[in-house]
Amino acid sequence: MSSAIRLTPLDNTIKHHAHDFHQIVIGLDGHADFEIEGLGGRIAALSGCIVPANHLHYYEGIGTNRQLIFDLPDDAPALTGSHRGHARLFDAPRFFALDAPLRVYLRFLVRELTQPQPAPGDLLAATFLGCLNARMPDNASQRSRRIDLAAIDAYIGQNIERRLSVTDLARHACLSAAHFSELFREQTGVTPYQYLLRQRLTAARQLLADSPLPLGEIAARTGFASQSALSHAFRRVYGHPPGHLRRRPSLAHETPSSPRHRLKLSSHG
Repeated sequence: MSSAIRLTPLDNTIKHHAHDFHQIVIGLDGHADFEIEGLGGRIAALSGCIVPANHLHYYEGIGTNRQLIFDLPDDAPALTGSHRGHARLFDAPRFFALDAPLRVYLRFLVRELTQPQPAPGDLLAATFLGCLNARMPDNASQRSRRIDLAAIDAYIGQNIERRLSVTDLARHACLSAAHFSELFREQTGVTPYQYLLRQRLTAARQLLADSPLPLGEIAARTGFASQSALSHAFRRVYGHPPGHLRRRPSLAHETPSSPRHRLKLSSHG
Protein backbone atom coordinates (compact mmCIF):
# COMPACT_ATOMS: atom_id res chain seq x y z
CA MET A 1 0.00 0.00 0.00
CA SER A 2 1.28 3.46 -0.84
CA SER A 3 1.89 6.42 1.44
CA ALA A 4 -0.58 9.31 1.45
CA ILE A 5 0.36 12.94 2.10
CA ARG A 6 -2.32 15.56 2.64
CA LEU A 7 -2.77 19.16 3.69
CA THR A 8 -5.69 19.66 6.07
CA PRO A 9 -6.91 21.66 9.07
CA LEU A 10 -7.94 19.89 12.28
CA ASP A 11 -11.37 20.54 13.81
CA ASN A 12 -11.58 22.83 16.82
CA THR A 13 -13.21 20.08 18.87
CA ILE A 14 -11.51 17.26 20.74
CA LYS A 15 -11.64 14.00 18.82
CA HIS A 16 -9.97 10.64 19.27
CA HIS A 17 -9.37 7.43 17.36
CA ALA A 18 -6.76 4.82 16.51
CA HIS A 19 -5.89 3.46 13.06
CA ASP A 20 -3.83 0.61 11.66
CA PHE A 21 -1.32 2.83 9.87
CA HIS A 22 1.43 5.10 11.18
CA GLN A 23 1.04 8.85 10.99
CA ILE A 24 3.22 11.94 11.12
CA VAL A 25 1.53 15.30 11.68
CA ILE A 26 3.45 18.54 11.05
CA GLY A 27 2.11 22.00 11.77
CA LEU A 28 2.15 24.54 8.95
CA ASP A 29 -0.07 27.25 10.41
CA GLY A 30 -1.67 27.75 13.81
CA HIS A 31 -1.62 25.18 16.59
CA ALA A 32 -3.00 21.75 17.49
CA ASP A 33 -2.97 19.69 20.69
CA PHE A 34 -2.26 15.96 20.69
CA GLU A 35 -2.22 13.25 23.34
CA ILE A 36 -0.88 9.87 22.20
CA GLU A 37 -1.11 6.99 24.70
CA GLY A 38 -0.69 9.45 27.56
CA LEU A 39 2.05 11.54 25.92
CA GLY A 40 0.78 15.07 25.34
CA GLY A 41 2.08 18.08 23.50
CA ARG A 42 1.22 21.04 21.30
CA ILE A 43 2.15 21.31 17.64
CA ALA A 44 3.02 24.74 16.29
CA ALA A 45 4.26 25.68 12.84
CA LEU A 46 7.35 23.64 11.84
CA SER A 47 6.94 21.12 14.65
CA GLY A 48 5.13 17.81 14.69
CA CYS A 49 4.36 14.48 16.27
CA ILE A 50 4.70 10.80 15.44
CA VAL A 51 1.65 8.57 15.94
CA PRO A 52 2.48 4.84 15.71
CA ALA A 53 -0.17 2.52 14.29
CA ASN A 54 -2.93 1.36 16.66
CA HIS A 55 -2.10 4.02 19.26
CA LEU A 56 -5.16 5.77 20.64
CA HIS A 57 -4.71 9.52 20.26
CA TYR A 58 -6.74 12.61 21.10
CA TYR A 59 -6.35 15.74 18.98
CA GLU A 60 -7.80 19.21 18.63
CA GLY A 61 -7.05 22.08 16.27
CA ILE A 62 -6.65 25.47 18.00
CA GLY A 63 -8.27 28.23 15.96
CA THR A 64 -7.24 28.56 12.34
CA ASN A 65 -4.70 25.85 11.61
CA ARG A 66 -3.28 23.74 8.80
CA GLN A 67 -1.36 20.49 9.10
CA LEU A 68 0.70 18.34 6.76
CA ILE A 69 -0.16 14.68 7.46
CA PHE A 70 1.65 11.53 6.33
CA ASP A 71 -0.38 8.30 6.41
CA LEU A 72 2.04 5.37 6.32
CA PRO A 73 0.93 1.72 6.38
CA ASP A 74 3.46 -0.87 7.52
CA ASP A 75 3.99 -2.07 3.97
CA ALA A 76 4.46 1.38 2.43
CA PRO A 77 7.56 1.61 0.19
CA ALA A 78 8.87 4.38 2.47
CA LEU A 79 9.06 1.81 5.33
CA THR A 80 10.14 -1.35 3.54
CA GLY A 81 13.01 -2.66 1.43
CA SER A 82 15.98 -0.32 1.50
CA HIS A 83 13.92 2.05 3.67
CA ARG A 84 13.01 -0.46 6.39
CA GLY A 85 15.25 1.35 8.88
CA HIS A 86 12.75 4.22 8.86
CA ALA A 87 10.31 1.99 10.78
CA ARG A 88 12.20 2.71 14.02
CA LEU A 89 10.63 6.17 13.95
CA PHE A 90 7.35 4.53 14.98
CA ASP A 91 8.62 2.52 17.94
CA ALA A 92 7.04 5.10 20.24
CA PRO A 93 5.02 8.31 20.02
CA ARG A 94 7.09 11.47 20.20
CA PHE A 95 7.10 15.17 19.40
CA PHE A 96 9.79 16.93 17.38
CA ALA A 97 10.80 20.25 15.85
CA LEU A 98 12.20 20.68 12.35
CA ASP A 99 15.70 22.10 11.95
CA ALA A 100 16.65 24.55 9.19
CA PRO A 101 17.38 22.00 6.41
CA LEU A 102 14.16 20.09 7.09
CA ARG A 103 12.20 23.35 7.00
CA VAL A 104 13.57 23.98 3.52
CA TYR A 105 12.51 20.49 2.41
CA LEU A 106 9.09 20.96 4.02
CA ARG A 107 8.51 24.13 1.98
CA PHE A 108 9.49 22.25 -1.17
CA LEU A 109 7.21 19.34 -0.25
CA VAL A 110 4.21 21.61 0.34
CA ARG A 111 4.77 23.39 -2.99
CA GLU A 112 5.19 20.05 -4.75
CA LEU A 113 1.84 18.79 -3.43
CA THR A 114 0.08 21.74 -5.10
CA GLN A 115 1.54 21.01 -8.54
CA PRO A 116 -0.71 19.56 -11.28
CA GLN A 117 1.50 16.45 -11.38
CA PRO A 118 3.33 16.21 -8.02
CA ALA A 119 6.15 13.76 -7.42
CA PRO A 120 5.01 10.32 -6.13
CA GLY A 121 3.99 10.42 -2.49
CA ASP A 122 6.17 7.43 -1.64
CA LEU A 123 9.27 9.22 -2.94
CA LEU A 124 8.47 12.41 -1.03
CA ALA A 125 7.69 10.43 2.14
CA ALA A 126 10.85 8.29 1.94
CA THR A 127 13.06 11.37 1.61
CA PHE A 128 11.42 13.11 4.54
CA LEU A 129 11.47 10.01 6.76
CA GLY A 130 15.13 9.42 6.00
CA CYS A 131 16.03 12.97 7.01
CA LEU A 132 13.89 12.82 10.15
CA ASN A 133 15.24 9.40 11.15
CA ALA A 134 18.82 10.66 10.90
CA ARG A 135 18.01 13.45 13.35
CA MET A 136 16.39 11.37 16.07
CA PRO A 137 18.44 10.63 19.23
CA ASP A 138 20.49 7.45 18.99
CA ASN A 139 20.56 5.16 22.02
CA ALA A 140 23.15 2.81 20.52
CA SER A 141 25.35 3.00 23.60
CA GLN A 142 22.52 1.54 25.72
CA ARG A 143 21.18 -1.08 23.31
CA SER A 144 22.97 -3.95 25.01
CA ARG A 145 20.58 -3.77 27.96
CA ARG A 146 17.99 -6.56 28.11
CA ILE A 147 14.41 -5.98 29.23
CA ASP A 148 13.16 -8.38 31.92
CA LEU A 149 10.18 -9.80 30.03
CA ALA A 150 9.09 -11.94 32.98
CA ALA A 151 8.77 -8.79 35.08
CA ILE A 152 6.86 -7.05 32.29
CA ASP A 153 4.51 -10.05 31.98
CA ALA A 154 3.90 -10.01 35.73
CA TYR A 155 3.21 -6.27 35.70
CA ILE A 156 0.73 -6.63 32.82
CA GLY A 157 -0.98 -9.56 34.55
CA GLN A 158 -1.34 -7.63 37.80
CA ASN A 159 -2.77 -4.61 35.99
CA ILE A 160 -4.62 -6.25 33.10
CA GLU A 161 -7.86 -4.41 33.93
CA ARG A 162 -6.15 -1.02 33.58
CA ARG A 163 -5.76 0.78 30.27
CA LEU A 164 -1.99 0.39 30.40
CA SER A 165 0.09 2.47 28.01
CA VAL A 166 3.57 1.96 26.61
CA THR A 167 4.67 4.75 28.97
CA ASP A 168 3.46 2.68 31.94
CA LEU A 169 5.51 -0.32 30.81
CA ALA A 170 8.58 1.84 30.21
CA ARG A 171 8.26 3.44 33.63
CA HIS A 172 8.08 -0.01 35.24
CA ALA A 173 11.32 -0.93 33.42
CA CYS A 174 12.92 2.40 34.50
CA LEU A 175 13.42 3.52 30.90
CA SER A 176 12.18 6.34 28.72
CA ALA A 177 9.27 5.38 26.47
CA ALA A 178 11.35 5.82 23.31
CA HIS A 179 14.30 3.77 24.59
CA PHE A 180 12.05 1.07 26.04
CA SER A 181 10.18 0.74 22.73
CA GLU A 182 13.37 0.45 20.72
CA LEU A 183 14.90 -2.17 23.04
CA PHE A 184 11.63 -4.08 23.24
CA ARG A 185 11.24 -4.30 19.48
CA GLU A 186 14.85 -5.42 19.02
CA GLN A 187 14.45 -8.08 21.73
CA THR A 188 10.99 -9.45 20.85
CA GLY A 189 10.36 -8.49 17.22
CA VAL A 190 7.12 -6.68 18.09
CA THR A 191 6.32 -3.27 19.53
CA PRO A 192 5.30 -2.95 23.21
CA TYR A 193 1.79 -1.96 22.14
CA GLN A 194 1.43 -5.08 20.00
CA TYR A 195 2.73 -7.23 22.86
CA LEU A 196 0.32 -5.61 25.33
CA LEU A 197 -2.58 -6.14 22.93
CA ARG A 198 -1.65 -9.81 22.61
CA GLN A 199 -1.61 -10.20 26.42
CA ARG A 200 -5.00 -8.51 26.75
CA LEU A 201 -6.52 -10.71 24.05
CA THR A 202 -5.07 -13.86 25.62
CA ALA A 203 -6.64 -12.92 28.95
CA ALA A 204 -9.96 -12.11 27.27
CA ARG A 205 -9.94 -15.41 25.39
CA GLN A 206 -9.29 -17.29 28.65
CA LEU A 207 -12.27 -15.61 30.32
CA LEU A 208 -14.45 -16.34 27.30
CA ALA A 209 -13.53 -20.02 27.44
CA ASP A 210 -13.68 -20.49 31.21
CA SER A 211 -16.37 -18.15 32.49
CA PRO A 212 -19.98 -17.13 31.73
CA LEU A 213 -19.13 -13.42 32.08
CA PRO A 214 -20.77 -11.12 29.50
CA LEU A 215 -18.51 -9.64 26.87
CA GLY A 216 -18.75 -6.13 28.33
CA GLU A 217 -17.47 -7.36 31.69
CA ILE A 218 -14.64 -9.27 30.02
CA ALA A 219 -13.66 -6.10 28.13
CA ALA A 220 -13.54 -4.14 31.40
CA ARG A 221 -11.47 -6.84 33.12
CA THR A 222 -8.88 -6.97 30.33
CA GLY A 223 -8.23 -3.27 29.81
CA PHE A 224 -10.34 -2.59 26.71
CA ALA A 225 -12.18 0.72 26.54
CA SER A 226 -15.46 -0.95 25.56
CA GLN A 227 -17.07 -4.16 24.38
CA SER A 228 -16.84 -2.93 20.78
CA ALA A 229 -13.11 -2.22 21.17
CA LEU A 230 -12.55 -5.80 22.36
CA SER A 231 -14.69 -7.23 19.56
CA HIS A 232 -12.87 -5.20 16.92
CA ALA A 233 -9.42 -6.24 18.16
CA PHE A 234 -10.47 -9.87 18.60
CA ARG A 235 -11.87 -10.09 15.08
CA ARG A 236 -8.78 -8.49 13.54
CA VAL A 237 -6.39 -10.82 15.34
CA TYR A 238 -8.25 -14.13 15.28
CA GLY A 239 -10.45 -13.63 12.22
CA HIS A 240 -13.75 -14.19 14.05
CA PRO A 241 -15.82 -12.40 16.71
CA PRO A 242 -15.47 -13.34 20.40
CA GLY A 243 -18.87 -15.05 20.48
CA HIS A 244 -17.62 -17.76 18.11
CA LEU A 245 -15.25 -18.97 20.81
CA ARG A 246 -18.10 -20.05 23.05
CA ARG A 247 -19.93 -21.72 20.18
CA ARG A 248 -16.78 -23.44 18.91
CA PRO A 249 -14.51 -24.37 21.89
CA SER A 250 -11.79 -25.65 19.55
CA LEU A 251 -11.01 -22.05 18.65
CA ALA A 252 -9.69 -21.55 22.20
CA HIS A 253 -6.43 -23.19 21.11
CA GLU A 254 -5.64 -20.41 18.62
CA THR A 255 -2.89 -17.93 19.47
CA PRO A 256 -2.06 -14.54 17.94
CA SER A 257 0.96 -16.14 16.25
CA SER A 258 -1.06 -18.89 14.56
CA PRO A 259 -1.44 -19.02 10.74
CA ARG A 260 -4.99 -17.69 11.09
CA HIS A 261 -3.71 -14.52 12.71
CA ARG A 262 -4.61 -11.64 10.43
CA LEU A 263 -2.90 -8.81 12.24
CA LYS A 264 0.85 -9.08 11.68
CA LEU A 265 1.94 -8.60 15.27
CA SER A 266 5.45 -9.77 14.45
CA SER A 267 5.88 -7.47 11.45
CA HIS A 268 8.99 -5.32 11.39
CA GLY A 269 7.37 -2.81 9.08
